[in-house]
Amino acid sequence: MANLSAQLAARGLPQERAGDVKIALAEAINNVVEHAYAGMEPALVQVECRFGPNRLDILISDTGRPLPGARPPDGEPASVDTPLQDLPEGGFGWFLIRQLAKDVRYERRDGSNRLHLRFDLRCADATALGHNKAQIRS
Repeated sequence: MANLSAQLAARGLPQERAGDVKIALAEAINNVVEHAYAGMEPALVQVECRFGPNRLDILISDTGRPLPGARPPDGEPASVDTPLQDLPEGGFGWFLIRQLAKDVRYERRDGSNRLHLRFDLRCADATALGHNKAQIRS
C-alpha cells in the first residue's frame, strides 16, 4: 500500500482522493480474506495496479470461493436508523467500493476471482504511465 501511495502522490493526486483509492482497495482485499478464504488455508491475493491517462485500474485476483451469484453485491448501505448499540458492524464495504470506484467488474475465470476496479484520476498528471504488481498473503 505504501508503494501505491507513493505512486499516487507522484502523479499529483490529492491526498483525499488517494485515500479514497486506498479505502476501496482495503475493503476489497478485506472481503477476499473474510469471505472468499473463510475457513480455508491461507492463500495469495494478487493486486495489480495499472496507471493510464487520467485513470487507475486495479485487478484483485484470488483463488477463494466465488462471489454469490457470480457478481459483486449492489452495495446498498446497511441502515443506520437504529439506536447506537444496534448499529451493524458490517454491510458498508461494497457500498464504499461502489461509491469510490468509477467502475467495478467481476469475473470468475479458471478457478480465480478477478475483481476489476477503475478510478478516475483526472486531477493527476495525464502523461504519467506506470505499472505495479504486488502479492499479499491472507
